[in-house]
Amino acid sequence: MTALPEDQPPVISEDDRDTAVQRLQQAYTEGHLSHEDLDERLHRVLTAKTHSELVSALSSLPEEEAGTTSTIAAAGGRIKRRGAWRVPRTLKVASAFGSVHLDLSRAVIEHPVVDIELQLGSGRAKITVPRDAIVDLDALHTGWKDTLYKPQRRSGPGGPRILISGSMGFGRLKIRHARR
Repeated sequence: MTALPEDQPPVISEDDRDTAVQRLQQAYTEGHLSHEDLDERLHRVLTAKTHSELVSALSSLPEEEAGTTSTIAAAGGRIKRRGAWRVPRTLKVASAFGSVHLDLSRAVIEHPVVDIELQLGSGRAKITVPRDAIVDLDALHTGWKDTLYKPQRRSGPGGPRILISGSMGFGRLKIRHARR
């Protein structure tokens, strides 16, 4: 029996491919791509094996109209994002009371660097990052409890860099890498 190598890139889900195909089709209908360029990029998306190949096929497309900064805020309760959601370049998350769960493992990350700014009063936060992501916590200030994060031994090439900044009051931040 042979063990699988630990540094094998994560598998791209069908949701990731569907989201990328929709983005290319939107760019084509808006006149940003020629028919030939659309065909070539669709082929690259449908045959991509790694997240970086998927991002490469979407490179040089104009930014979406929603902008590159998004804010999620709640006074209390839960803030949750998971599945195939589009991660902006800068994501601001603010909550006075309650929990935050951001799952980036199946999200569409089109930027090589993603800034996540946390402004949390009390309550816990959990962030699941892609297996090949590099996480930087140097700009995060915690008041009550230390952050739980165990960096990957080896990160694969081409993974996104996740910069986490801001402040947390009485909660704990737990960060983990996706298993697949």
